[in-house]
Amino acid sequence: MKQRFYFDTSVFGGVYDKEFEEETLQLFERVKLGKIICMYSDLTETELLKAPENVRIYFKNLPKESTERVIVNAEIIELATKYIEEKVVGKTSFDDCLHIATATLNKADILVSWNFKHIVNVYRIRGYNSINLRMNYLSLEIRTPKEILEYED
Repeated sequence: MKQRFYFDTSVFGGVYDKEFEEETLQLFERVKLGKIICMYSDLTETELLKAPENVRIYFKNLPKESTERVIVNAEIIELATKYIEEKVVGKTSFDDCLHIATATLNKADILVSWNFKHIVNVYRIRGYNSINLRMNYLSLEIRTPKEILEYED
């Protein structure tokens, strides 16, 4: 069974960012080859409306058979709100919390992000997963594209 990785919006932007381009393109190559499923949400689509045109085009050209669209629902909003209430991050990071909750509730194998401040941060990850476990959800693996590529066999 193919692994399902939830890509937050920063990963799509990484395609055309000099600092993150190499690893991002390598990860998307695995999507294009059908080795992994790229999960994204309706929130991702909304955020990408503000992205440069080349990023939006790249996203639209991903092979549909290697992508999975998921929807933010009331249960996801409730979990994201809990992250804020428990001060894992501040209120201004609610959309980041929605990405975490969406990946958690849709049982993504890994959430992939380049957001080091609010998502790929050991203290934040501990906070998110502490709440997930207390609410009887699975723990969520959160990694950068670089980390995923380093440990791939």
